[in-house]
Amino acid sequence: MQAEPKWLNLSAGVEQAIGLIDEAADGGARLVAFPETFLPGFPWWMWLNSVDWGEEFLARYLANSLTADGPELRAIAYAARRKGIHVSIGFAERAGREVFMSQALIDVQGEISVARKGEPTGLERTVFSAADDEVLVRDTEHGRIGVLGGADHMRPALRARMQEEREQIHIASWSGFTVYYGEGKEWGPELNTAASVRYAMDGAAYVIAPVAVVPVAGWEVVDARLPDRRLLRGGGGVSRIFGPGGLELATPLAEGTEGLLYADLDLTRGLRPAPPTCGERDNFRVPSGRVARREPVRAELAGA
Repeated sequence: MQAEPKWLNLSAGVEQAIGLIDEAADGGARLVAFPETFLPGFPWWMWLNSVDWGEEFLARYLANSLTADGPELRAIAYAARRKGIHVSIGFAERAGREVFMSQALIDVQGEISVARKGEPTGLERTVFSAADDEVLVRDTEHGRIGVLGGADHMRPALRARMQEEREQIHIASWSGFTVYYGEGKEWGPELNTAASVRYAMDGAAYVIAPVAVVPVAGWEVVDARLPDRRLLRGGGGVSRIFGPGGLELATPLAEGTEGLLYADLDLTRGLRPAPPTCGERDNFRVPSGRVARREPVRAELAGA
């Protein structure tokens, strides 16, 4: 999935997420996956210079973050149950005066599992708190699905723990790749895409990597008074789907373009399949890391 979040507008973001869930399910989808901190959007102002308005944004970000047991996440879980699909969504989780980078995995019954990012990056820690390293992997009728956010894919010990869980489908939830002018490529999409490929190869798992679209205009709309807003480079996007061997299964959309990718995932071809669980889980289709549905036992590609 490549879509722009509803920046710092929680109610609009939840409405957007539910609309995407409905759209996916109406097309026969069984899995919906959103980028890291899609609600209420990743705090890109961290890259800018002004401490004064940074504090202003922090207060607004806290006010528009979710609680793990709050009505917003329950509404998303209800949509998942109503449509009978699984949902993976990254969100900023408010707990008191702290905010965590969290991932929720919601099953077709609307049951919610939440894990917090253990070690936000140095810059992310200006907004988000650290937490215990929680591993989020669940058995479903489609196989074992796991989720990690962003830079956690660069942590060898955590990757190893995830792979010990014998994932069959891994959601690599990226926030987007808007970068600060003057920074090198180490902050761009190349490294992050390579991390997704390596994860697929090391874990012999399908990797679905949804990424948010982050146009500079998104921040201009948030607060046009910011003198440093041009320091952010627009773009984002570059969602990917990889097979267990690291091969790309769908043609990427252009950077910054909103839309879907499609690929058929044949779980019988995994190199290290998980032990059997309940239900049928042979093959299903994933659009853009966002939507999945069962298909005949074959591999196909489709795009939109």
